[in-house]
This record gives sequence, structure tokens and C-alpha cells, in this order.
Amino acid sequence: QVQLVESGGGLVQPGGSLRLSCAASGSIFRINTMGWYRQAPGKQRELVAAITRNSSTNYADSVKGRFTISGDNTKNTVFLQMNSLKPEDTAVYYCNAVVTTMTIMTRNYWGQGTQVTVSS
Repeated sequence: QVQLVESGGGLVQPGGSLRLSCAASGSIFRINTMGWYRQAPGKQRELVAAITRNSSTNYADSVKGRFTISGDNTKNTVFLQMNSLKPEDTAVYYCNAVVTTMTIMTRNYWGQGTQVTVSS
């Protein structure tokens, strides 16, 4: 089993910054991809940013130039630096990881979610 623990959400004013962290632990053989998704009330969950084991990154168009994803392979941790936050960034942010476990099964795992609220 694999667990993802997120931290760093909160309330911030428009134009402010937040940094989210997500640490993976458990029966991990290899983490293939880690990323962040978000879901606003009444909307579908959407990809925000993802990073592969080889450090290739992918961003939603709406966050390009404002958000930066990074990872620490030695600690199985991923970070999302969010700058110039807008009210439309308000959502629950979920950490996601595609993990090959010690039993050599590859599965998709989710964190519990952390609330990000951008409001004055």
C-alpha cells in the first residue's frame, strides 16, 4: 500500500503565493509520475501540473508561468509553488502518483486533498 500526505494549503489573497508539498510512503519500488490535480465546486477534477521520474513537466495552460512543479526523488516528494494566485485557482488540490509497488504492480494513488482559497 502507498500513502500520499499533502500539506501547504490555506487562504491567500489574490496575487499571493502558496507552496504545496506531497510525500509518498509505503511499498514503493518506483514512482513514475507525481502531480497535482484540483477540483473546484461544481467542476470536474483537472490536471494542474505533473512531473515524471526524468523531471519532464506538464502544466495546465491556466497555470503556465505562475506555478512550478518540482520533485525530490530521494524523498519521494513533490512540490507545487503557486505564485500570482487568482480567485479562480480556488479549489481542493489533490496529489497524485503513479507508483510501481514492491509487488511490481503499477497503480494510481491519490492524496486526501488540501484546500486552497484565494480571496480578499
